[in-house]
Amino acid sequence: MGRENLEQIEIDLLLEAIYRRYGYDFRSYARASIERRVRNFLSREQCSSIAAMIDPLLRDEEFYSRLVSHFSIPVTEMFRDPWVYCVLREKVVPVLKTWPHFKVWLAGCSSGEEAYSLAILLREEGVYHRATIYATDFNDTVLQKAREGIYDLGRLQEATRNYQESGGKASFADYYHARYGAAAMDESLRERIVFSNHNLAADSVFSEMHLVFCRNVLIYFDRSLQNRVLGLFGDSLVHGGFLCLGTKEDLQFTAVADYFETVDRRARIYKKVASP
Repeated sequence: MGRENLEQIEIDLLLEAIYRRYGYDFRSYARASIERRVRNFLSREQCSSIAAMIDPLLRDEEFYSRLVSHFSIPVTEMFRDPWVYCVLREKVVPVLKTWPHFKVWLAGCSSGEEAYSLAILLREEGVYHRATIYATDFNDTVLQKAREGIYDLGRLQEATRNYQESGGKASFADYYHARYGAAAMDESLRERIVFSNHNLAADSVFSEMHLVFCRNVLIYFDRSLQNRVLGLFGDSLVHGGFLCLGTKEDLQFTAVADYFETVDRRARIYKKVASP
């Protein structure tokens, strides 16, 4: 048996151990991404082999936490792809305004930048007081950073241009307090955000959502897991609710394609018109 085949078996056993011991299922994540992250973690932890990681994984929860954090892909920024937020303002918010209260599920929220971006947008559109944003991720470390809402000041200064291009109606600096090279998001922005742990690969739906916002997460899943997650989103949304995906993600040729109509092709925003 070649070395590559042996490594594949070791990775299979490692992922199975994570699932059976802790309930987190990475077996259907895009294989190339998982392999790359396992190898990087192996090098960082200076383990002799992937197989040698299984015993500490099963017995040491801190080792497990470090490994799972390494699997997370916390790549995000404030008002990423600003034109998507312009479309939200123009085509989604007017419908959200027709509901007396609405719920948003931000799946894969990472360190929280998108949650605060949505909060700012909804405040400027006059409907934040009617919203509840459920911001979820499987990585407790990044969730804690999201709850704190403290970011490098340089990154927020870079986000100012995104905010302006997104149709921002105020000064972006009004939404954070700068001190000692860091910036804390205004506490009022957290009033309607609930940060919680949720694993898209294993956990159930958030019910009665009016907007599901999940951008640049599905690209790390294989086709079967993508269909599972899209089914979760479809089940979670009310009739007429909206789904917003990343610019490299699409509903075409997926198991739920027939249940949505396209609101904006470029922004990857869809409206639920039937039930899965």
